[in-house]
Amino acid sequence: MSKLLDRFRYFKQKGDSFANGHGQVYNTNRDWEDSYRQRWQFDKIVRSTHGVNCTGSCSWKIYVKNGLVTWETQQTDYPRTRPDLPNHEPRGCPRGASYSWYLYSANRLKYPQVRRKLIELWREALAQHNDPVLAWDAIQGDPQKSQSYKQARGRGGFIRSSWKELNQLIAAANVWTIKNYGPDRVAGFSPIPAMSMVSYAAGTRYLSLLGGTCLSFYDWYCDLPPASPMTWGEQTDVPESADWYNSSYIIAWGSNVPQTRTPDAHFFTEVRYKGTKTVAITPDFSEVAKLSDQWLAPKQGTDSALAMAMGHVILKEFHLDNPSDYFLNYCRRYTDMPMLVLLDEQEDGRVVPGRMLRASDLAEGLGETNNPEWKTIAFDIAGNLVVPNGSIGFRWGEKGKWNLEPLAAGHETELTLSLLITHDNVADVAFPYFGGNENPHFRSVKQEPVLYRRVPSKTLTLADGSQKRVASVYDLILANYGLDRGLEDSNAVGSYGEIKAYTPAWGEQITGVPAFLIEKIAREFADTAHKTHGRSMIILGAGVNHWYHMDMNYRGMINMLVFCGCVGQSGGGWSHYVGQEKLRPQTGWLPLAFALDWNRPPRQMNSTSYFYNHASQWRYEKLTAQELLSPLADASKFTGHLIDFNVRAERMGWLPSAPQLNLNPLHVKARADAAGMTPQEYTVQALKSGDIRFACEQPDNGKNHPRNLFVWRSNLLGSSGKGHEYMLKYLLGTESGIQGEDLGSTDDVKPEEVEWQTKAIEGKLDLLVTLDFRMSSTCLFSDIVLPTATWYEKDDMNTSDMHPFIHPLSAAVDPAWESRSDWEIYKEIAKVFSEVCVGHLGTETDVVLQPLQHDSPGELSQPFDIQDWRKGECDLIPGKTAPNIAVVERNYPETWERFTSLGPLMDKLGNGGKGISWNTQNEVDFLGKLNYVKRDGPAKGRPLIETAIDASEVILALAPETNGQVAVKAWEALGQLTGRDHTHLALNKEDEKIRFRDIQAQPRKIISSPTWSGLESEHVSYNAGYTNVHELIPWRTVSGRQQLYQDHPWMRAFGESLVAYRPPIDTRSVTHMREIPPNGFPEKALNFLTPHQKWGIHSTYSENLLMQTLSRGGPIVWISEADAKELGIEDNDWIEVFNANGALTARAVVSQRVPPGMTMMYHAQERILNIPGSEVTGRRGGIHNSVTRVCPKPTHMIGGYAQLAYSFNYYGTVGSNRDEFIMIRKMKNINWLDGEGRDQVQEAKK
Repeated sequence: MSKLLDRFRYFKQKGDSFANGHGQVYNTNRDWEDSYRQRWQFDKIVRSTHGVNCTGSCSWKIYVKNGLVTWETQQTDYPRTRPDLPNHEPRGCPRGASYSWYLYSANRLKYPQVRRKLIELWREALAQHNDPVLAWDAIQGDPQKSQSYKQARGRGGFIRSSWKELNQLIAAANVWTIKNYGPDRVAGFSPIPAMSMVSYAAGTRYLSLLGGTCLSFYDWYCDLPPASPMTWGEQTDVPESADWYNSSYIIAWGSNVPQTRTPDAHFFTEVRYKGTKTVAITPDFSEVAKLSDQWLAPKQGTDSALAMAMGHVILKEFHLDNPSDYFLNYCRRYTDMPMLVLLDEQEDGRVVPGRMLRASDLAEGLGETNNPEWKTIAFDIAGNLVVPNGSIGFRWGEKGKWNLEPLAAGHETELTLSLLITHDNVADVAFPYFGGNENPHFRSVKQEPVLYRRVPSKTLTLADGSQKRVASVYDLILANYGLDRGLEDSNAVGSYGEIKAYTPAWGEQITGVPAFLIEKIAREFADTAHKTHGRSMIILGAGVNHWYHMDMNYRGMINMLVFCGCVGQSGGGWSHYVGQEKLRPQTGWLPLAFALDWNRPPRQMNSTSYFYNHASQWRYEKLTAQELLSPLADASKFTGHLIDFNVRAERMGWLPSAPQLNLNPLHVKARADAAGMTPQEYTVQALKSGDIRFACEQPDNGKNHPRNLFVWRSNLLGSSGKGHEYMLKYLLGTESGIQGEDLGSTDDVKPEEVEWQTKAIEGKLDLLVTLDFRMSSTCLFSDIVLPTATWYEKDDMNTSDMHPFIHPLSAAVDPAWESRSDWEIYKEIAKVFSEVCVGHLGTETDVVLQPLQHDSPGELSQPFDIQDWRKGECDLIPGKTAPNIAVVERNYPETWERFTSLGPLMDKLGNGGKGISWNTQNEVDFLGKLNYVKRDGPAKGRPLIETAIDASEVILALAPETNGQVAVKAWEALGQLTGRDHTHLALNKEDEKIRFRDIQAQPRKIISSPTWSGLESEHVSYNAGYTNVHELIPWRTVSGRQQLYQDHPWMRAFGESLVAYRPPIDTRSVTHMREIPPNGFPEKALNFLTPHQKWGIHSTYSENLLMQTLSRGGPIVWISEADAKELGIEDNDWIEVFNANGALTARAVVSQRVPPGMTMMYHAQERILNIPGSEVTGRRGGIHNSVTRVCPKPTHMIGGYAQLAYSFNYYGTVGSNRDEFIMIRKMKNINWLDGEGRDQVQEAKK
């Protein structure tokens, strides 16, 4: 209504007075109040979430007004839990509550952008060549042109372009690379699909249709705990956070629950009201330490020593002195402890634990004819040798015996844990000891490098007539922990006060934790588990996993849990929480993501090995394998550089390769045809003759490196990129801050398997394309930046390991400016590629090398000794001693047609996962009706996948977790292997089918599936290993049980067949660098840690104005008061951190919560905000990964050996970084490098 008349009433507004004239009433208009009412009015609420890899997976209300997102609040409509369990809601954190700031901020990417130098070259070339592929060829064929735009990376110069122009450029680069070098030279990196699984699948589907390389993430992030595959044959499976409430004793070990698991922390506090004790184990006084009943502060990096000292107490008091029947029965049934191990006598007469005894070692294989070399042996209580059900040999080639029923040869049996009563001799067995290794920054306890323990054993006659002694794994474990068995062992431990491995007193010397506390916590933990049958839990944080010997840290804790029978029991077990790794509808997602509906197998690569190689980080390696070997190993068999071990692993099929060969894989068929062979036959022959070589053997050849890289849903260079400066120099060809010298300038060990080139190639990538909604550090170094829709502007799905629900990301508003969803971006690139490739690529035959996969018969490769075909020790047999060689037909002009439709392999081959498969014809038919089908073209009649919602429906229909009928089929398939009926776990949900619109209405609880080892039940919270213990489904290990003894030859050689304390490695990063000019302030070497931060999730939110306001703003490094005083550093001073890998600048946070000897730079603070220039490099700042470098571990390269076998993100080299040391000093000259006169000089402390 018009306010005109109100204006004329101005002089009549005064009314009565009051309070003796001190107050006046006015008859004024109150419309001004509307502004306050309107502030909280909205047009609609849409459900969405944040795809940020935080594990929270929180459902949010997105408020929309006038077509704009105004704010967000937490949803509160999750399905209710049972009455005795708190609900999951409300879920959320301050970071998520600030996300709507991004949509309309200055840092939002609004238009497609390209580096000016590149687009000028492109436009010029395109004007001269009508064919885009020839235009790209003209640029790459001129080294001067190519180098000119590569050197401009990271130096600004972006200009706006159009989708049409940039899609054509990208497609032309892809076509040219595939045509000239091969599809495996086109790669893509994107992390953690569960946070936005359709967006991830968009890029990998495109790449897989091309034959491109999909790079792993879980291992590269160092979120992958190798101890999990080693022990259980499982990548990671953990309890949901609600199961914490069922626990009776919780140790939060390196997990800062309130800060990094904010939406779930309420369960941690609520369970204390039930009387559950909580213990925090962290080197710094963290938020979880404040929240817990007790805090232990071990020296950082010594966690395995603390765990082993606790394990010593548990074994002595609850296995030997006062045996717990529950513990012993659990260990007998569900672990490898009863299994027998051969005791090998070395040439010098020392006796060492060898490999596990197998059925094939004994006369007539004990009646086993199928895979007898993969069936483990134990004694039963009657003293007979038996072949218990469930070992890996029963999994392949026969049906019905792969279970944990107490049977052997069809007869009920009870296994013997120890040979102490029945032994016929006692062996003096040698064990390696690493706790005496000297390191100037860590405590050591000097003992002999080989410890001898007396172990009860028995002598057996083997099939070849020889006699060998055997011992049980249980007896070897007790000996390894130094326990006295009454065998006149002078080396055994007599009391906890002795400083011998691995007593509490020894643990105190290493870790600094008082021995009485080690005893107390271990005793409480085990006593609780004994009384509650396993309801003791350890919550683990990624920090413990970020050390080089992370597997020793974790195996020490896992042993504690297994000794106490906690794994697979509700309220107990191993709770490793890192990234949002749990993609619950995994088997439904896989065909979509890797185009398995059109082509199999896809190309996949472990990123740690990939970047170690192609960023030339190996050229700076100072650590040698000889330093890592057991003192009991034959060092002559393990010579060379660390990259040599990776090369050997690739050619034996243990690890993948990318690029694979020094030849375009599309050209192999032509050569094979000319030789009258199949592509597989020719590849075998050419590899043996040397006509073809693995690309990894010649990384600086010029043909053997990646050329195109896509990055999406990731900040590769600003968050996860260990060895940041090496990436800048060798992958991108731009300025770097490396301060060390490569092997060419030193006398360090050089490779044997890899050709050394004096000059490494710089600028290997011809094209780096990044998709993001904000200008991240990776965008700054990219050639092309494509604006994606935010999490409130696209449709997708989200799951987590923290709760059992699946829920959506939803398009509350249309993508702003010219941004598009990931699905639409890749769909359009696929369309342009299909057009541009005509005349260059048609129907091509691609030869794909695939490693020996876990959960396939390939995991049964070499059961005993390791033989290398290249050395003439065996023949090259694909799938046995070398990678599988597959032939894949690719129709490049049909790429878009295939991208947007569900392919025929789902009808022909069905679907499956983790070693089982089932028919999917009904689901394909259903999707044809739901999404409609292609009306014409090459994919005529196939179900459509036009939109992200179509893609979501494909996942939901194919996954047993979201389709009850598929769940029943999956359990039936597993039952054929186990010989048991498991369908009762899903029959009550058989008619349930979750659709996308269902999860938009409310988060939906998933259905129990054999893909996972826990149950989705109204009666028990999800707990990993639950179906193994309660449904008698074997773990996917050599013994079929929890594998505490690792008998692979490399594991034994490196001294890790059993858990041992291994101190942090010396990376030599502060001793092997160029001379840095002093600046007048003192310097000191400190350990450099990068825990997860409070004001961001990885690098997201780190530049968000709301989070910057709550925090200090800009990069910071925490330092102890003692170290700061020594260095003259005051709180908020500018400091510089540097080593051989690079340098960074930040402000100091001086705090008493940080112990001396370490620093903390919370991961991952962007290099785009408040960073002055470095005095060391003369360049702007750096980033947390500027001072790190990848250092792979040989034991993580093992493959083809049951649980030690490669699978994407399951097992492989891991990108650790916490062993790094840095030099730290106060900065003198603060130079902002902006010419605005803001520079300053920091004075010394007075």
